[in-house]
Amino acid sequence: MNRLTKKIDLFCYRHPNFGIPNMMLYIVAGNLIVRLLASMDSTNTLYSLLLFSPYHLFRGEVWRLFTFVFVSNQNGLWLLLFLYLYYWIGTSLEREWGQARFTLYYLSGMLLTVIYGIIVYFLAGGAEAAARTGGILFTADYINLSLFFAFATLFPDMQLLLFFFIPVKIKWIALINAAFFLLSILQGIVAGYWFISLLPLVAMLNYLIFCYDELRRALAPYLRKKPRKTVDFKKEAQKFRKKQAKKNYGKMCEVCGKTDVDYPDLEFRYCSKCEGIHCFCIDHINNHIHFKE
Repeated sequence: MNRLTKKIDLFCYRHPNFGIPNMMLYIVAGNLIVRLLASMDSTNTLYSLLLFSPYHLFRGEVWRLFTFVFVSNQNGLWLLLFLYLYYWIGTSLEREWGQARFTLYYLSGMLLTVIYGIIVYFLAGGAEAAARTGGILFTADYINLSLFFAFATLFPDMQLLLFFFIPVKIKWIALINAAFFLLSILQGIVAGYWFISLLPLVAMLNYLIFCYDELRRALAPYLRKKPRKTVDFKKEAQKFRKKQAKKNYGKMCEVCGKTDVDYPDLEFRYCSKCEGIHCFCIDHINNHIHFKE
């Protein structure tokens, strides 16, 4: 996970403008428009045309690869409440992560859902079985709900006014969300819909790909059994000098990998808040996650 996360971080650093600015606004607006149009259609034809269905995808309806994010299983006031939360949390994550990382997170969730749907399609019997049942249909509800986990990992103690007047910390809402995921899995297994019941795990896999390091650091104080050791800077300095003697450069940024050999005019500094000796370029000295040993 750590290696994959570093590759994601490096891609986002090199392509900060990748993606769609304020993407969650378009997703929320699309959900509202689809719900409004669907309310005028008693046959629910619009929903059936937009949901992701491997059966229909292999028959040329490629728009389903994207349009399923505009369909939700929520209705009425619950839909408005969830869309409000999705927008608030989504835009907050985009400000914290940056446009590129948030776009990658959402696109990755869509891609994993599509791959999972195609695998299930063939395991369930392929076109013949789908023709009898009408095919398996997927929404992006679990992708949106996984945003709660990402937000709670970054800001566990931030308070949210539940129903606009009950203050609740985000981490407790994330736990309720986790219970909902577990309940959805159990209900699907009991009902015999195993192919749908595992969909929450796909959303959780996407969350772990992007948030594993942050989650590990957030849980470290609760899982640590030994008291935090004091850093011996003299010993660390000796290790650092031995390590540097084997390299053809003097300083390298821990985030982007730039060295003083490749970028001789770039300023490098060491972070006093990281455990051990870690070097960063001027762009990342105040914009990195502190190392814990």
